[in-house]
Amino acid sequence: MAEHTAKVPPRWFIRLAWSVHRGMYRVTGGRFGLRRPKGRRWGMLRLTTVGRRTGAERNVIIAYLEDGRNLVCMAMNGWADADPAWWLNLQAHPEATVRLPGGTRRIRARPAVGAERDRLLDRWRETDDDFDAYTAMRSRETAIVVLEPAA
Repeated sequence: MAEHTAKVPPRWFIRLAWSVHRGMYRVTGGRFGLRRPKGRRWGMLRLTTVGRRTGAERNVIIAYLEDGRNLVCMAMNGWADADPAWWLNLQAHPEATVRLPGGTRRIRARPAVGAERDRLLDRWRETDDDFDAYTAMRSRETAIVVLEPAA
């Protein structure tokens, strides 16, 4: 197997791309910016959390995979070392809302652990040949977040 090297654009470019993506989502009324996973390609959903300090709604568009009725995300921050704010918010307030192509649903977030984490991490590896090179860029373990349908 060939060794891969992670190539990540500068942080300013990543932040700009996120802003443009959110802007396109807003301008098109949600018609652009979300997609279902297909084959090796991950999907994109809009997550609405409650801010851990402000209590205000916070929106972010993140990648996900489907695992039965659950949605699975990686708590990465453009491969930067810090955990993303949305994951910190979910740790404080696990109930949230996701918008997918075709509808909205209430979810409850939790970290995947043990064998479940290993299995879901393998699923993420299937989406990118450079996956392990990207995860090696972080000094901390990247949380695998399971978004279960809320009761």
